[in-house]
Amino acid sequence: MNKSFLKYILLGFGFAFLYFPIFTLIIYSFNESKRVMVWKGFSLKWYVELFKNEQILEAFYISIKIASISATFATLLGVMAGYSLARISKIPFRSFFIFISTAPLVMPEIILGLSLLLFFISANNLFGLPSSKGQLTVLISHITFSVAFVAVIIQARLSSFNKSIEEAAQDLGAVPNSVIWKVTLPVILPSIISGWLLAFTLSLDDLVIASFTTGPGANTLPIVVFSKVRMGLSPEVNALSAVIMLVIVTIAIGYYIKTRNKLDVN
Repeated sequence: MNKSFLKYILLGFGFAFLYFPIFTLIIYSFNESKRVMVWKGFSLKWYVELFKNEQILEAFYISIKIASISATFATLLGVMAGYSLARISKIPFRSFFIFISTAPLVMPEIILGLSLLLFFISANNLFGLPSSKGQLTVLISHITFSVAFVAVIIQARLSSFNKSIEEAAQDLGAVPNSVIWKVTLPVILPSIISGWLLAFTLSLDDLVIASFTTGPGANTLPIVVFSKVRMGLSPEVNALSAVIMLVIVTIAIGYYIKTRNKLDVN
């Protein structure tokens, strides 16, 4: 058998394994029946019901708001942490700080969620803040575990970046602040964007930590979806998943076309 043909077979099997469940979910989002796995004909009524469901729409808005704010703050803190760990070599106990900054990457979410819950309870007993669990506690929790992901990305990028370019800029008369803004920042900008997108995705997708730290009026989209699935599969959840997949695929295709045109021009 031709090796290239075998590679295509394995590649097709891998993609089928990853995306066939998603395609199945999208197909059943057009099912007319309320029973998710019983096909009774093509219908768009569950998409109409989805956009009439105030609970899901409110949870989606809360999730987008928390994910955007937490990703922004996590990126700012992560860039500072990653830059410090990569550029300042004489930090006392540097290895310890690197371990602490990367620990949330491998720590189970249930431990993070429980520890943050106990932290908020202790802070409330000692200082009276936060007064109650809600969007603020979820936001702080998402910033806490997202910082580690951004810091690792920035640190990895700076570790592979040739420091002599920054030194050459200083030799030519550039002050340290100018070197950061005109030399270092443009180089690590793609990593900063990647870190923000990763932090946004992690926050938008989080269920476990948000379940521990949420409160009245702060139910995120994963919590609402999980509660609906526990009570039985809902066709509205299928429609919601299909809409999210459509948005993601549209953005991915648009980015591919944009970068492809730039490459063709160059």
